[in-house]
Amino acid sequence: MKKFGRLDVLIANAGVGHFASIENITAEQWKETIDTNLTGVFNSVKAGIDALKKTKGYIITIASLAGTNFFKDGSAYNASKFGLVGFSQAIMLDLRQYGIKVTTIMPGSVASHFNDHTPSDADAWKIQPEDIGEVVEDLLKMNPRALPSKVEIRPTIPGK
Repeated sequence: MKKFGRLDVLIANAGVGHFASIENITAEQWKETIDTNLTGVFNSVKAGIDALKKTKGYIITIASLAGTNFFKDGSAYNASKFGLVGFSQAIMLDLRQYGIKVTTIMPGSVASHFNDHTPSDADAWKIQPEDIGEVVEDLLKMNPRALPSKVEIRPTIPGK
């Protein structure tokens, strides 16, 4: 706000993942996952609401297909992303009366540095970060009368 004087778009794109069975995941890993992936988005949105009301802005949350598709050893990550999808859909209903749009993007496998992974040629089949950027750009260009509340995006052909 200090630098630009306004907030038009808030993109919540932070995430951590601890993957272990419920027997082995620690309370600290659970808390870090929920605090980052869910509470962090809550705090960002709460901080931006007044500014976004003024500009009739846009909130884009980056969730995951793990927000609808559960998997083994994913209790903390799945809970955080299921929660994020529910949170995003609820605030979409809360905030659209002010002209604020809310969309959650739910990518599948992305070639990223998530969990200390270093992308390589072996990740060529995955969604690339610029693909997600194009989705964001398309959402921002869309006619204001249309509101995609969720966008699921997957690799065209899954990896082996």
